[in-house]
Amino acid sequence: MILMSQNRRIQKVSSLLKKEVSLIFNNDLEDRLISENFISITSIELSADLYYCKIYITCSADEDNKKEIVEFLNRSKNFIRHKLSQRIELRRIPELHFKIDKELEKGISVLKILDKLRDKNNNT
Repeated sequence: MILMSQNRRIQKVSSLLKKEVSLIFNNDLEDRLISENFISITSIELSADLYYCKIYITCSADEDNKKEIVEFLNRSKNFIRHKLSQRIELRRIPELHFKIDKELEKGISVLKILDKLRDKNNNT
């Protein structure tokens, strides 16, 4: 029973973090890369003790700009944590670490390959 309530808490905190970090991306970060590219949070991994948080993002930028965006977000994580502390009530705001979601990109590339195979089969 304790484990179930702990999982529910992690899910609720993850959902809240996802919502608030998205709002911070849209309203509080003033950087050309952030404003010119659509950035979406695909998932959040939160440790059981709520001290560490990996935030997986995807964006509309090319590969080089994606790396720059992730580097910018990781450099700005203290600012983002500060904004989170102003917006939500948690005993401790988790340490943030931003990463590109490679799984989504892999899925898209598989779908493109399947489309090419379907087009090839339709043409023969």
